[in-house]
Amino acid sequence: MAAYGGDLARFFDFLTGHLGGSPDLADLAGLRGADFRAYLAHRAAADSAASSMARAMSVLRSFFRFLDRRGLAHNATLSAVRTPKLPAAIPKPLSATDACDLLDRATSGAAPWVGKRDLAIFILLYGCGLRLSEALGLARRTVPLAGGMMRIAGKGNKERLVPVLPVVAAAVADYIGACPHQLPVEDPLFRGVRGGPLHPRLVQERMAELRRQLQLPDTATPHALRHSFATHLLVGGGDLRTIQELLGHASLSTTQRYTAVDTAHLTEVYDNAHPRAKTP
Repeated sequence: MAAYGGDLARFFDFLTGHLGGSPDLADLAGLRGADFRAYLAHRAAADSAASSMARAMSVLRSFFRFLDRRGLAHNATLSAVRTPKLPAAIPKPLSATDACDLLDRATSGAAPWVGKRDLAIFILLYGCGLRLSEALGLARRTVPLAGGMMRIAGKGNKERLVPVLPVVAAAVADYIGACPHQLPVEDPLFRGVRGGPLHPRLVQERMAELRRQLQLPDTATPHALRHSFATHLLVGGGDLRTIQELLGHASLSTTQRYTAVDTAHLTEVYDNAHPRAKTP
């Protein structure tokens, strides 16, 4: 709400200078596309990030819809003004070393069966590229078997098959053997300490704890393990189409974001290692 109010205040400050006085409802109804584009140019000149400008336009659209619904002012011009395009976010995976260190530390500092549960979840994210919601949505009957394929229902109930590494199957089997709660075949595989379905917040909190212990960046989230799965496959020679299928992406363009990660890594290696990299 603070950001919303701030964006509106900046818009009215701009209009006061742009129109030569404080705007009223008639002024708002009479604004043209050129006026809104001038506001965007004003924000750009102030070094506003594209994300801030996109948010500002979203705030204005919401504000003008509010005015329209209340019968205070109608202005259809804003719908024709293009929102600044946001750059595609580059995934932030863990390094292979950090991912392995996190898995090694996952069983520490908790009740033995809880530590085994946490390891099983993290290794499903990193070893199979699952989303956290997909891992926590697994039923007991879908226990992965080494060398087999696991059927995952992803976003939009789109199903995909994911191969199961022996280390993943072993971690899940180890958790099941240690879990003190009954696990009926149709019920959720992963349980909280009281026996109910495990809440994703608890996994996120455990990840944050491990992140602090290992001094990893704030971007080291459960979802970063899925990013790490894809990035490390790509670096190891995996092709984009296969990685797309494994991740369950509807569009190849979504998977192509990981090529930017690989390029960034190569650039970093070059900058740090090449003798001519820092020569003017």
